[in-house]
Amino acid sequence: MEETVRISKILSELGLCSRREADSYIQQGLVTLDGKVVTELGTRAFRSQQIRLKKQASIQQSSKVTVILNKPVGYISHLDDDKIFKPAATLITLDNFQVSKNHASQNSRFNIDGLAPAGRLDIDSSGLLVLTQDGRIAKTIIGEKSIIEKEYLVRVEGKLANNSLELLRHGLSLDGYKLQSAEVEWQNDNQLRFVLIEGRNRQIRRMCELVGLHVIGLKRVRIGNVLLGDLPTGMWRFLKQQEIF
Repeated sequence: MEETVRISKILSELGLCSRREADSYIQQGLVTLDGKVVTELGTRAFRSQQIRLKKQASIQQSSKVTVILNKPVGYISHLDDDKIFKPAATLITLDNFQVSKNHASQNSRFNIDGLAPAGRLDIDSSGLLVLTQDGRIAKTIIGEKSIIEKEYLVRVEGKLANNSLELLRHGLSLDGYKLQSAEVEWQNDNQLRFVLIEGRNRQIRRMCELVGLHVIGLKRVRIGNVLLGDLPTGMWRFLKQQEIF
């Protein structure tokens, strides 16, 4: 027998918005169920019913922006009340905007309210950090069922035992949890390339420690199909219209 589900969950499953965004649209009276406006949070429906966003909600959703930042070492990626270190979001300023012909029509003076990191990059690491106002993109990158690849270039000190590369690829555990398989290969004498799907706290550094390597530099260069490319350190750009994670 079909069960009812929260409307916010159904809208999220349909890819129209995130659950949080759906709740906001419901509060604004911008969601309809079988043609009738829904205003009560937590309202449930059958998946077979017709659930729609009003035009104003769709306009709000399409106006949400996503930016790509080349985070420098020394900045925390998350937003909190840390008084010592600056959040990477403080770099999203007009002075740090990379102007290009592909984005000449976009206004870099957008409202940054609600712009939050989709995933973390620790303070000692640099490279590609996604910040977004769009809950759909955040879910794609860091949602519970996300299978998006993240690629890193990792400079290391130390020597690997004969089977250690295979251990890095599959066989290691952290905090009692067996890690998913990873793609790991040497780029040169002191640099490894890692491709991960999961992203546990300081995972690559801890993996390297387990096989006798010390990480001296870590840079994320790709998330899904989106590349860091030649974006200078500390600079940001808009996610291109044709870019899909």
